[in-house]
Parts: sequence; C-alpha cells; structure tokens
Amino acid sequence: MEIVRTKADLRARLAEHRAQGLSVALVPTMGALHEGHASLVQRAKSEDMDIIVVSVFVNPTQFNNPDDLRTYPRNEEADAKLLESLGVHYMFAPAVEEMYPEPDTRQFSFPPLDTVMEGANRPGHFNGVCQVVSKLFTIVEADRAYFGDKDYQQLCIVRALAKSMGIDTVVVGCPIIREEDGLAKSSRNQLLTPAHRAEASIIHRTLQTAGREFLRRGYDDTRRWVVEQIEASGLFKVEYFTQADASTLQELVNLERNPEGGITYTCKTGEGIETIQKPYMKGCIIGFIAVQAGQVRLIDNQRF
Repeated sequence: MEIVRTKADLRARLAEHRAQGLSVALVPTMGALHEGHASLVQRAKSEDMDIIVVSVFVNPTQFNNPDDLRTYPRNEEADAKLLESLGVHYMFAPAVEEMYPEPDTRQFSFPPLDTVMEGANRPGHFNGVCQVVSKLFTIVEADRAYFGDKDYQQLCIVRALAKSMGIDTVVVGCPIIREEDGLAKSSRNQLLTPAHRAEASIIHRTLQTAGREFLRRGYDDTRRWVVEQIEASGLFKVEYFTQADASTLQELVNLERNPEGGITYTCKTGEGIETIQKPYMKGCIIGFIAVQAGQVRLIDNQRF
C-alpha cells in the first residue's frame, strides 16, 4: 500500500491503472478507522474492484462545532496498518491545504434531503460534506464509491450530488456494523465515558423494539416512547427522533391503515402537508435518531 499526499500524485497513479483497464473504488473516510470502515473495503473487494483508494481526511468544512473538529480522533499510523492489512492499494491522506488551497465558497442544496434532521441540527454540515466529496469524486474518478448506512441521510445526499455532477460513479450503501451490544460502530465511540459506553446500547435496542411495534403503536406513541426509553437513565438526551420515508426523508406526521390493507402516511413537505398513499412494505420507513451522550453526539437508524 502507498500513502499518497497530493492530488497530482494520486491522479497520476490512477491514470496508469485506468490505462490498463482496471476498475477503481473509493472509500471516503475521516480516519480513526474501525470495523465499519473495514466492511466498506471488504464490500469493494467482494465486488471485484481492482484498485481500492481509501481517503483519510478530517474535513474541516463539515464541522459546525469547532470543539467537535478539535477533539475528533486521529491516528494515521493505526489507520495505515489497518488499511494495509485489508489489501488497500492507496491511502490518500492530504493536508488541509492540499484539499483547500483557497476557501471553497461553493454552495450545494438538495432539498428536502439536506434540510431535515442533520441538516436542520448541524447548519452547514452537508454543504461541507458535498464540498469534500465532490473534490474526491473529481480527483479519483472512481467507478464505485462506498458509504455506510449509519449516515443514511448523507448517503442520500451523496447520491444526489453524484447525479448533479453528471458523473458515472456508482454510490454504494453498505450495512451498519455494530458492536456486540448493538451500538453502531463510530469513530466517536472511543470518546464516550465508561458510564455512557456501558449504557449506549439502549439506543439500538429501543430502535429495534420501536421497529417491531411501529404499526401497533402508531407514529405519535412511537416517538414519545423512544424518547422516554432513551432518556430514562438521565445519561442521554435525544436531539431528535424522526420517522421518515426511506426514499424522500420526508417526516411522517401521521400513519394509519386504509381499508385495502395498505398504509397512509401523512408527510411534511417544503410546501406544507402532503398525503402519500402506498402499501406498507417493511423497510419503507426509517427511524432516525441523534443522541447527546455527555460531550459525544451519536446517530443511528433502523428500518421500520
């Protein structure tokens, strides 16, 4: 494995591979790598991608909280060892100045995908994500790019970004990888206090139960119950819990069965309230949650 620091060097190496007819995969990360990131690499290998590029770059433009940027875990040496063991060909680890030689003033907008949940609670976050991902797409020109479903809203926005750029890169979503107790793998987990870490599995357990009981409880009762369960210990504060359409991310405000056996959702839209009727299929609704665990912010989701 080679560690590449500049855009020009990476482009030159990849041009040689393309001239040989080899396919290229991109796995964008911010480092502090774990089994979740490893699963993205393994997915690329399982799809017979010839050359795998993993970017390791803590992107400053997607942090709306300076303290979050300052404390974000970094360990390039450990990242390099893991990637080499996985058979990655290139670790792209540029400096901030390499990615942003001058301020990036581009503005991206993909409503309603980027105006709800993380978009509403972290102003500027998705614009920063689009800035850096668009740069990576342009530099690498990958055939396929791999992203985790834990950041499902980001995955939807990145797909919209790729479409808007008119590129051929296929954006692949990969399943959430979890700790043994169900907590979604995250680089931020290592920042949890022992007390918060010991109880953090309540997030996934509650979402699982909510998914099983969603139709029986209904929208409002599910929302109240999830918040009550997670906040009961006093260790966690729910920032948001949203039940939304899996394709549009539009929030449900009502849910009821119709005489034909399907389900009527009433969703929020940018223009007001719209009633959408379609048969219920498991997984067509997702419960999204953000939880503050002391100084650490955790997100997760579960298909209902």
